[in-house]
Amino acid sequence: MKKSRSLSSESSLPPLDDDVDSVCSDELLGSQSRRWLADLLAGDVSADRGDMSAAGRDGLFVDYHFPVGKLEMQSGVNWKRPKELCPLPQFIVNGASRLDIRQGKLNDCWLLSAIASLAMRRSLLKKVVPLDQSFQSGYNGSFTFKFWQYGQWEEVRIDDLLPTQGNSLIYLSSPDRNEFWSSLLEKAYAKLKGGYRALDMGFPHEAMVDMTGGVTEVLNISHQLTNLPNLLKHLLAKGALINCANSQGVLEQRNELGIMYRHAYSLTAIEKVKTTHGTVDLVRILNPWGNTEWMGPWSDTRGPEWNMVSVEEQRRLGRVRREDGEFWMSVSDFQQQFEMIEVCHLTDSLSEPGSNVLPWSCVMHHGNWVPSISAGGSPHNSLFDQNPQFHFVLSEVDSDPGNTQKTCSFVLALMQKYQRRKGIHLAIGMHIYPAPPHRTQLSPEELRARHPVLHSHPYSARREVVLRGSLPPGRYIIIPSTEMPNQQGAFLLRVLTEHGNTAMPAQRPEPEDVFSLTETSFPHQAALPSPTSVKHLFKKHCNKKGFCKPLHLHNLLTEAIQGGVLAGSEKILNMEHCKSLVILMDSQGIAQLNWPEFQTLWDKIRTWTDIFLVFDKNKTNRLEYQEVAPALKAAGIHVDDLVMELVGLRYTEPDMTISYPGFLYVVMKLESMIHKFQAYDMIGMGMVTLSYRQWLHMTMYN
Repeated sequence: MKKSRSLSSESSLPPLDDDVDSVCSDELLGSQSRRWLADLLAGDVSADRGDMSAAGRDGLFVDYHFPVGKLEMQSGVNWKRPKELCPLPQFIVNGASRLDIRQGKLNDCWLLSAIASLAMRRSLLKKVVPLDQSFQSGYNGSFTFKFWQYGQWEEVRIDDLLPTQGNSLIYLSSPDRNEFWSSLLEKAYAKLKGGYRALDMGFPHEAMVDMTGGVTEVLNISHQLTNLPNLLKHLLAKGALINCANSQGVLEQRNELGIMYRHAYSLTAIEKVKTTHGTVDLVRILNPWGNTEWMGPWSDTRGPEWNMVSVEEQRRLGRVRREDGEFWMSVSDFQQQFEMIEVCHLTDSLSEPGSNVLPWSCVMHHGNWVPSISAGGSPHNSLFDQNPQFHFVLSEVDSDPGNTQKTCSFVLALMQKYQRRKGIHLAIGMHIYPAPPHRTQLSPEELRARHPVLHSHPYSARREVVLRGSLPPGRYIIIPSTEMPNQQGAFLLRVLTEHGNTAMPAQRPEPEDVFSLTETSFPHQAALPSPTSVKHLFKKHCNKKGFCKPLHLHNLLTEAIQGGVLAGSEKILNMEHCKSLVILMDSQGIAQLNWPEFQTLWDKIRTWTDIFLVFDKNKTNRLEYQEVAPALKAAGIHVDDLVMELVGLRYTEPDMTISYPGFLYVVMKLESMIHKFQAYDMIGMGMVTLSYRQWLHMTMYN
């Protein structure tokens, strides 16, 4: 019997998501590479696998990096291209359909149910499956697919070698032996995850996120007894994709009415159906196995209830009377047979032109929990106020006529990024507080005095924590956090609302200190040589052609700093600082400065030295982390909390301070990158378009 697992309790399943490759990649890649190398040397390979741009003897693409597991290496398993399995292979036959899916020997019904839901939305399908691919025009043995990963779509390229046994595919296949889009999609997703073995049992909601970029939550049907039809209609009207399962029985055994335990199904429609005795609410369900259907009331083959429905009404529903895995059942039976549904909320960026579906508006925020900076832990910790804060404005009341309380619905999704790849499972959560009047940031005192109006509970180590709710119109603060303080991690916060509502990073209160050179009497004069001495130093350390290279600048600054109040900082100065200072000032792309260019750099260094000395309150020749933002502002650089978190991660010393050379480096870097952005943003739109070459030049030479 084929086995698969889906919506059972998470404690009984291995965590399965973008980072499963860490579980099995070493073993799989090693064995796979040895096998393919041996085959190549023996001359038995006509294609390979992977991101290596290699070709077999027939000139077709080969994927050396695809991780092959033990099952595919068993005796009798052969890797074949579709052209070896049928005379006229097609990528898609008569349009991609939810019925193009037949489960193979993998326990991956959780993935197949997500693919079935995907196939029902052409706008979603073409994001994941580029539809212009074929086995005819331009065919070279490779196919590409795209998956959503942490806010962006990533391309995965594979060859079309598929594992077979007895000339039949051993994993996902289409009922049409000439059609291969679903089989190749399964293989591409396996590559993303670390091999076919990584697809062996998992959660539909994680596959749905990767396939759509939507936000998925798990709901207990028993909690929706009174309004389930309305809830399902509302969700489907907003374009949601829905999976369902019964997690009570023995894995994939059928009950007396044909429903399989702990097996993922797709809910694809809800309809109010006219019968001779009135109307009844029916749901349409799809089993990704393609068979094993519901045998109770309204079943395809044993349901006398259909005799009460006119032929026209059945035609409107698209009812098909055969065991193809798709069936109808009443909402009441659905509630008795299934326990849980997984809902994938779609956003407006995924909507289809001309559709009457009204998805959520989505705002994304990337952030970091940085120890001693922005990782304050739960509200039970005294450092809770250090966590990032986001200003949340609700002004547009739900348009639902049933919403008598005039509230605003929303969905919050907090996803931890890249943690499983590191073997780390942070417990994460969210709290929502009323915002203070006229401000977008809660102070430590306000946080201690206030209680959250909503929160996710309990803290969870899942990849993504979702909080769906509704609140009266108003201003709120969202605080994402880890359960324990000073845990490092990156996160993505997505805020789904009705159009007109929004969320943005909260602005911290302005520092009380105001920088003024008139009050400081230019402190660089006690730290740096006079202009005459600097010119002498330039001549002393530059090369014979009068140019200052990074090594020359290192020697010059070392000598310049030694005799003043910054003495000792020269020991921290390194070649990387000097390379960046030269390159970022270099207007000709030759990694050296002439005297006028050096003069411009030196003027900046004098000004930044003044700022550094003013904000170095305890005179340690280091800036405390909390002193950096106001110092940058004094230099004319305004950055948000996210950039400051990155500064803390990238440019600080282990004690979270920034040295004098480090401060020069970070100011130069920020100023230069801001100027480059403004140069490309010629019409002030706040967005730039770069070519591939421009992007590489900008990122590599700075």
